[in-house]
Parts: sequence; structure tokens; C-alpha cells
Amino acid sequence: MIAGHDLSGKEAIVTGGASGLGYETARALASAGARVVIAARDEAKGAQAAQAISNQTGNEKVVYRRLDLGSLESVTTWASRHVATGRPLHILVLNAGVMAVPLSRTVDGFESQFGVNYLGHFAFAVGLLPALRAAGNARVVSLSSRAHRYSDVHFEDPNYERRPYDLWEAYGQSKSTCSLLAVALTARYGEHGVTANAVMPGGIKTNLQRHMSREDLASRGWDVEHPRGWKTPEQGAATSVWAAVAPELEGVGGEYLEDCAIAAPWTGAGAPPTGCYLPYAVNPGNADRLWALSEKLISDCGLPSPSTPEAA
Repeated sequence: MIAGHDLSGKEAIVTGGASGLGYETARALASAGARVVIAARDEAKGAQAAQAISNQTGNEKVVYRRLDLGSLESVTTWASRHVATGRPLHILVLNAGVMAVPLSRTVDGFESQFGVNYLGHFAFAVGLLPALRAAGNARVVSLSSRAHRYSDVHFEDPNYERRPYDLWEAYGQSKSTCSLLAVALTARYGEHGVTANAVMPGGIKTNLQRHMSREDLASRGWDVEHPRGWKTPEQGAATSVWAAVAPELEGVGGEYLEDCAIAAPWTGAGAPPTGCYLPYAVNPGNADRLWALSEKLISDCGLPSPSTPEAA
């Protein structure tokens, strides 16, 4: 996917770039000459990843900056400091995430899968909008999942404050919101040169499954000993890289991508097959409603609304 592309002079940020899909995405972008910032929570792993990618690609413009998506203070401070550098941002890959975790909450009180996978990324992307708009032509890649089929967004109680917690439903909700983020960003900022697409990377064995036991994996048909059907991290990252650089996606946003192609809505019975998504994951009305809810949740934490001129 990266072959033949020259990203010299381009700036890219990859969240969760210290391992797994994020690492391979960052490595591919760096191999094409981009300045790549790895934004991740673990300082030791992040610094090691940046150095390893630099060594492998010969690109010395690979750096690590600590980011905790579970803290809105960390997210907004990180974004504002980046914007203050004056560097345009051409590629933003919202890759980091957690999966199937027991009920827990971020430092701001949000259910952790909703808070880390979506709301932290929402605030991060919005905080970086001045840099994205300054690029003149910027792309945002938001990692969704086939697991979005487990749940639409529960707008009345996204943080499981009044309903029983189900870890897979919560993960599915978070991945639906990640897809809707791409729709909302494109609708609001596409005319300013900022487009966003959601990506379904496929099934890949990474640290994302660290909260699952061997029995949990087996019950879902994921054979750890004989991983048939799993993609390699490089294969999984391919669609993210395609979304970031493919000329055929110039000016295209609000789509759900899978296997380096634009997926299709599934309106039939049963679970959607490969290459399809459930329509609620790209519904414009859902995207608008989620954006408004996200603004309120952030405002309730005492942070500026993303709709303010300073943020946009």
C-alpha cells in the first residue's frame, strides 16, 4: 500500500503506535519519508518503537510523545502543544484502543472502552483541527471493527451508569462511535480539506486481546495455537495505510473501509459478511447526535467546547 508514495515533508501522528497495528502503520508511513509522531501511553515501549522504526527505515524523523487517551487533560494538552508548533498535520491515525475489559472508568469517569477508544480520540482529533486544516489536505483514519455489529450507540446511557455492563456490547458501542466520528468530521470539515474514514483492519493477534483468556478466545473461534484466518499485523495495517495515502480516496470521507476497499452496507438477515457494515455505523443522524453528546460530555468536564473558534 505504501509502495511508490513519497511522504517527504508530511507530518503524521499515530496513536497506539508503540505496538501491533499502530507500529506497522507508523513504520509504513516512516518508510515513505513522513515525519511520524508515535503517541502512546507506555514511555519505554514508545521510545523503543520510535527508535526501532527509525533504524529500520533510515528515517530519523520518528519521535515519541506520551499520550494517555484515558485522560482528557492529557489529550487536550498534547494537542494544544502540537498545534503551538505551527506544523501542519497531514495524516492522523486514531489507532489505539482497548477491548473486552471488565467494567472500569477513565480518570474523568467515562466507561473505559467508550472513553479510551472514542471520546479520547474525539477530543484529540478536535484539538488537532487547526493543524489538520493548516495542511490544506489532511486525512484522519479512525479504527473501527467488525465488532461494531455488537451494539449501536446507547445515547441515553453510553457510560453504563444505569444499565448492566456487558464488555462486548461496550466494545461494540465504542467501535460504532469510532466509525461515526469519521462521518461527523468529514461532514463538518470536509470543505476545509479534512476528510476522515473508518477502518476495519481484520482479525489480528496483538496486545488488544490481552484481557481475554485462552478460553475466551477459543469460545469466539479464535484459535491461538493454529491462527488460521488471522491477519498478520502488516496485513491488518494495510487498510489504515491505504486510507492515509491512496489517491483514489482524495476528497473521500465518511466511508467504512475494509480490505483496502470501501465496504457496503448490510441490510440482510444475520451478521454482515466480510466487506459489509451495519448502516447505523455511518448514519449521519447518529453522527450528529454523537458529536453533540461528545461536546456536552467534554464541557461537563470543564474543558472548552470543540465548537469554539479556538478549537476549530
